[in-house]
Amino acid sequence: MEKENILKWLEQAEKDLDTAEYNLKGGKLDAGVFFLQQSAEKALKAFYIKKFKSLFKTHDLVLLSKKIKAPKKIIEHCNELNPAYQYTRYPDMPSMENLDEIVGDLVFYTKEILKWVKKNI
Repeated sequence: MEKENILKWLEQAEKDLDTAEYNLKGGKLDAGVFFLQQSAEKALKAFYIKKFKSLFKTHDLVLLSKKIKAPKKIIEHCNELNPAYQYTRYPDMPSMENLDEIVGDLVFYTKEILKWVKKNI
């Protein structure tokens, strides 16, 4: 059951990445960036479930990556993606500055997180 649950989280992480890229290609940057954050979050939660046999409920990628003892580079990627959850969901939050300029980096960070999780799970 646990392995099946981990695979479900990883599968959803991949689907969220696909959804993110679809939205980004369509010019829907807020939606695309939100799904990048969600993809990374679900991949990290899959790793957490593998390591601790339970789900840790949070949207804080930095906290989650530290709890699973991810390498510094992954934690730094999480730090860059972390603001995407709030900034893209709540209209009263200031938007991420220069989103169109950094979106390529955010895609890269997300893919690196997923690659690391898959390699280490």
